[in-house]
Amino acid sequence: MTAYTAPLKDIRFALDHIIDYGELVALDRFSEATPDVVDAILSEGAKFVSGVIDPLRRSGDQQGSVLENGTVRTPDGFREAYRQYVDGGWNGLAADPDYGGQGLPFVLACVFSEMFASANVAFSLCPLLGQGAVEAISSHGTEDQKALYLEKLITGKWSGAMCLTEPQAGSDVGALKTKAEPVGDGTYRISGQKIFITYGDHDMAENVIHLVLARLPDAPAGTKGISLFIVPKILVNDDGSLGARNDMRVVSLEHKLGIHASPTCVMSYGDDGNCVGYLIGEENRGMRYMFTMMNHARLGVGIQGLALSELAFQQAYAYAMERVQGRPIGTDGAPIIEHADVRRMLLRIKSQTEAARALCYLNAKAIDMAHAAADKEDRWWAQGLADLLTPLSKAWCTDLGVESASLAVQVHGGMGYIEETGVAQTLRDARIAPIYEGTNGIQALDLVGRKLAQDGGEHWKVLFMRIERLVSELPNEGDLGVIGRALQDALTTLKHATDWMMAERDRNMRAVAAGATDYLRLFALTVGGYLLAVGARSADHYLRSRGDDAAYYQARLSMARFFAEQVLPESRSLGARVTCGDETLFAVRADALAS
Repeated sequence: MTAYTAPLKDIRFALDHIIDYGELVALDRFSEATPDVVDAILSEGAKFVSGVIDPLRRSGDQQGSVLENGTVRTPDGFREAYRQYVDGGWNGLAADPDYGGQGLPFVLACVFSEMFASANVAFSLCPLLGQGAVEAISSHGTEDQKALYLEKLITGKWSGAMCLTEPQAGSDVGALKTKAEPVGDGTYRISGQKIFITYGDHDMAENVIHLVLARLPDAPAGTKGISLFIVPKILVNDDGSLGARNDMRVVSLEHKLGIHASPTCVMSYGDDGNCVGYLIGEENRGMRYMFTMMNHARLGVGIQGLALSELAFQQAYAYAMERVQGRPIGTDGAPIIEHADVRRMLLRIKSQTEAARALCYLNAKAIDMAHAAADKEDRWWAQGLADLLTPLSKAWCTDLGVESASLAVQVHGGMGYIEETGVAQTLRDARIAPIYEGTNGIQALDLVGRKLAQDGGEHWKVLFMRIERLVSELPNEGDLGVIGRALQDALTTLKHATDWMMAERDRNMRAVAAGATDYLRLFALTVGGYLLAVGARSADHYLRSRGDDAAYYQARLSMARFFAEQVLPESRSLGARVTCGDETLFAVRADALAS
């Protein structure tokens, strides 16, 4: 099985040559997050995930988490590895220093998250949910709640869980039935059942803080009547010490296609009527608060897709370099990487992974700028860009994770279908990411239904202008000329599709919904091509001005050109599907589909 090696050179290229990490260092809040600090974090993080986390990937998948006597037991080695993770301070890289965090840019935490998820995505899910809980409590909790919970969550001594889904309430969260009864002393009694609760219980952290959506008595129907509650596994005393076990239990663990080491719990609250919860913020505003947590998690899941795409590439590349089969054209026998079709698959995985990395990092940088930029207008623009990019990061990158893993299996041939190579696990682990934290279809509806109209479309309009300006600045010849023409063609298609979407919003929302998924992919492909073009221009300048490490920088140019020639042309077919409307989708009656 291929061991994961953090692609530090590619990561630094994305930071320095594509998203311009230096803009963050220029801000007062991040002035100490210098290149030397970045190098140290990347180097030590790579050592940690390679030496401690990656070796548990295969064994964790084989052993899985189990429920024993009401307690969830994680696979052998997970508790010890988690303790090293906490002791190393990895959980609080970007968190508030007032509560034990290091105050570094969020983008650096995302870089570490990528390495972490590539090494062992099932393990990495535990910290992801805890960080989401931190966001919700930081943004909407009382000062007492922040003092009681944040430091332990930020350090990782306690973990978090996001508890939305119920058997009858999946994407339709407004259908939930979990109840919260006020007691009169400021606390509530929670009763109900939640399903698909990632790390809802486990033996790695001292406590698990559940963020639970529930409905108060006489609350309005639907999402307008949902409130958000802190529900600790173990109750916390006023001095921060742990008290009695709360009235909640794990009913069962789901048996899943992948991420076997990650316990996915069915949770029951209030079997004895004594499950204590604490309201976050105001009554009936839980969905608004939960979106703070979900938006953080959605980018995190997008990074999982990126991470598994990177892992898939490493697995496929290692196999292609050593496997000899047949005689590639023009050779007397060579590894299969010399076969044209294998090259095609590897370059597709690699180029799309680099585009996905740039997109996720730009998304994270926008979040940093939204919090730390000195100018109010700059913060507004950055927040709008982050809102726009989040559904792209979540949906496109997780789709790529599945596609890349599937291609990696194909590169392996029959051996890819055999568990011992490890690449089948990558495909199994990747398949959940397009589903949880809001299916990718929901991300597409969010993009066309909310984000396009946000602030009068100011953010996508400016982004389109930036792409147009880059194209105008690229030369007409060579690699950059090819890249520029392909990018212009994709942008033209995207503009046309966007105009169609905006016009249809006022006429036929079903037609908008019909084209939403293809529109999101078209948008993401174009932004991915744009970011690779930014990197290609920088690589070209580097080659002309310096010339050292020429092979690496030439590869960045070639990778961007491959994406431009082999991937971006898909924009035309996507644009055609977006604008064909909804008539064909609904031309056949539902009851006639199976006849």
